[in-house]
Amino acid sequence: MKVLFAGPSLHRDIVDGRLSAAPEIVCRGPAAQGDVAAAVLDGATAIGLVDGRYEDVAAPWHKEILFALSEGAAVYGGGSLGALRAAECAPFGMIGVGEVFDRYMNGELVDDSAVAQLHAPAELGYLPLTEALVNVEATIGRLSAQKLIDSALAGALRTAARGLFFKRLTYEAVVARAGAPAETLDLIADHYVDLKQADARALVAAMQAREDIRDPRPDWRLARPTAWRKQLERLVEARRTRTP
Repeated sequence: MKVLFAGPSLHRDIVDGRLSAAPEIVCRGPAAQGDVAAAVLDGATAIGLVDGRYEDVAAPWHKEILFALSEGAAVYGGGSLGALRAAECAPFGMIGVGEVFDRYMNGELVDDSAVAQLHAPAELGYLPLTEALVNVEATIGRLSAQKLIDSALAGALRTAARGLFFKRLTYEAVVARAGAPAETLDLIADHYVDLKQADARALVAAMQAREDIRDPRPDWRLARPTAWRKQLERLVEARRTRTP
């Protein structure tokens, strides 16, 4: 079984909780703390982490990713929070995919604010309500490279975007804050770059190409402090008592 945690980054591809292009992969929405470990207990051979929850509940923690790797499950990360976790856990075998991951690895990106965005719940298909900074900057970069805007306007748009809290980061807000001409929004719409989606789709392709089996366990051992043991016990108990 292959399990993917994705929401707004792949909202165009998720239909009724399944990936239209990869129905064999179980899509469980953005991951909260404990969800990756639960997938391991459910028998997942490969786990893809794209989107995560981080404000209303605790975000997926590194320990459960290491737990998955220690059990021989392949763990992929890319596109959003998964790219950050992949950069952090790459020395232990987590597989990073895409440009956002590369930028976290080389230190160009350093925290989750670059990929954070508000989105609607599962019932509304995880529709993004704000834009991620990595997408905004990629779109500005395309407009600049194609000489559709000059360097001064590109700089003003980047500065405006970086100064906005992620819950307020929309293209309308960026253009207004930068004092850009209103027609800039039309240029953005025509040349929009969805970097998170591109990376997430590459991650799905990597998961599809992988054989549906677990690897041999790594040669390092997972430490099991009290907090982790209790968390794992809670997950095991939840699986035992949940309704079939």
